[in-house]
Amino acid sequence: MSGWVGWKWSPAASAGFTARSADDRRWRPGALWPALALLGALASTASFASSAPAPSLVSASSIATDPLLEARDAFRKRDRVRLAALRDATAAAQHPLAMWVAYWDANLRLSELQQADLDAFYSRWSGSYVEDRLRNDWLLELGRRRDWANFVVDFPRFKLNDDREVSCYALITDHLAGRGVRDVARSAWAAQRDADDGCALLARTLLSAGVFKPADAWRKARLAMEINRPRAVVQAVALAMGTNDSKSDKAVQALIDAPARFLAQKARTARRSHAELTTLALARLAATDPDAAADALSKRWERALPADLAAWAWAATAKQSAQRLSSDAPDQFQRADRLDASDAVDNPWSDDTFAWKVRAALRANQGAGRWQQVIQGINAMSPAEQRDPAWVYWKARGLQALAVDSQDGDALRTQAREMLASIAGQWHFYGTLASERLGLTVSLPPRPQALTAAERDTAARDPGLTRALQLIAIGLRSEGVREWNFSLRGMNDRDLLAAAQLACDREIWDRCINTSERTRNVVDMQQRFPTPFRDQVLARTKTIGLDAAYVYGLIRQESRFIVDARSGVGASGLMQVMPATARWTARKIGLDYSHDRITDRDLNLALGTGYLKLVLDDFAGSQPLAAAAYNAGPSRSRRWREGPSLDPATWAENIPFTETRDYVKKVLSNAAYYAALLGNETVSLSARLGESIGPRDPAMASADRDLP
Repeated sequence: MSGWVGWKWSPAASAGFTARSADDRRWRPGALWPALALLGALASTASFASSAPAPSLVSASSIATDPLLEARDAFRKRDRVRLAALRDATAAAQHPLAMWVAYWDANLRLSELQQADLDAFYSRWSGSYVEDRLRNDWLLELGRRRDWANFVVDFPRFKLNDDREVSCYALITDHLAGRGVRDVARSAWAAQRDADDGCALLARTLLSAGVFKPADAWRKARLAMEINRPRAVVQAVALAMGTNDSKSDKAVQALIDAPARFLAQKARTARRSHAELTTLALARLAATDPDAAADALSKRWERALPADLAAWAWAATAKQSAQRLSSDAPDQFQRADRLDASDAVDNPWSDDTFAWKVRAALRANQGAGRWQQVIQGINAMSPAEQRDPAWVYWKARGLQALAVDSQDGDALRTQAREMLASIAGQWHFYGTLASERLGLTVSLPPRPQALTAAERDTAARDPGLTRALQLIAIGLRSEGVREWNFSLRGMNDRDLLAAAQLACDREIWDRCINTSERTRNVVDMQQRFPTPFRDQVLARTKTIGLDAAYVYGLIRQESRFIVDARSGVGASGLMQVMPATARWTARKIGLDYSHDRITDRDLNLALGTGYLKLVLDDFAGSQPLAAAAYNAGPSRSRRWREGPSLDPATWAENIPFTETRDYVKKVLSNAAYYAALLGNETVSLSARLGESIGPRDPAMASADRDLP
């Protein structure tokens, strides 16, 4: 189970790649060792040796099975001499992945390089992922050097252009060139997750030029406080107040560390800056104790603060209450709405705050919902957020509810049907629910025309895809995934299907699934929802009375069928079982178990399905509750069901943890599609969700509190 904090890949080197390209045949590992030994002896003559640390020996006895693993290890240890030796050796031996060693080597020496060095690297590895990856690193270095002349030349060649700090540096160059950047710069700074040089420099530059105002910096501080980024809060407050000294930073840090003490002893509102600091303290207090923040606002600060700041403090408090599933949240959001000044320069609330306003309204009135508040919250979101299928679906539901007592009922119902139709047929949770809401029969699309030999051959000969498979095969999954995704740029649907099939054939199931999911007009559900280990899964689920489609839906979300997947918190194997849970389950169901076997496919499947069956039984067969329990733990799932009885989709949308909320939706929709693939004629997501979710029936046996 993924354990509610997410999982990161760290698999062993067994990804199923066996085929070799022409480049592979040129490379003979045995020919590499003499060169490495020689380079070790001559390490002092390696490139840039005069600025490198003392030499470290490279000998055949210390070399890993693949020199790429050795090079990656040297990179992580910042062993520059060893890495330089491996760079030259892999290049001389024409290793098919030599570019990665060259990239790691250049990355460690970046602060010493000049543009000519980078241009030589770009030319040597033109069109590759590592060219673009090093360009990303170099643009960051140029920004830190304030070398805008070289930055403006290199930036247009950055293909991925997915680095927020690089984007902030680029906006500085646009500003220096006289182009107007205020709106896009405000958005870029707001999107910055933590304090970094690029976005901070952008803000300082635009503040000095009068393009940004102190109000922009205070808004950034509030947004950073909302997402719990203390360093970004300190940085933004310093910009807003025009200070740059440790004393001021410590004062803001004290507010963050002890907001209640600040409010009791130091909070003032005589000046706008004082009021802003008080508002930040209230938001910080709400993060740990929303009841205390609400009490402080009611008794003093709602009246003492300017109306826009009091409104924001109430919204921040209401968001925290909503995340705790408190029935107070809708009223707190209403207090914020009443205070919010309609003539405010900018709406300071984030899309995430509006999302929690909508979720709280869905739960309100004992589950009947406050539909007007739902629609108001969605309408206040950014245009891009309003297009999210979740909010399209819930706005349509709101319009249908309001139509019952409205003189404009027919028009509202028509608008709702049009909104549902806009996402119906899309293969995700809300797309399927929209189809079912419209009364449409949901069945899987016909399989696309079979791939031609030429299409398959094109994918198999793609250099980037080939490198990606090679990297994954030797255990460098993270690097392989990046190579793979870079290589998919610009592919049409048929190209993507061919690339996905290449991964499927190699049993690289995560790339198979993720690549197939990128298609838009041509959908191959068998690719998107493969059924590896079918005999084993069907036999095991039949033996213990589990729904095979539900198990497949869960495994797809847990591990993407990577047998040796390991999470950052220790979950392992096909079903991502935690060690303690594995031991408990093995004792409970009578399995012979030792930790060194946790990634064994059949044992992991037995442990995961055995635990899932116990969880399902404890939650009376509720698939949403059991999925939430598998991901976040049974105690949380029990707590989240308390309160009013809810429509299951409303309950799922109100799960406080973002990961678990997404997980439950995907497991249930996955299961519906797998049911059809395994033999059912139609898809019924609503049937899997059930009729309602609420407190445990008192007539039932008490919950199994030993269930981990």
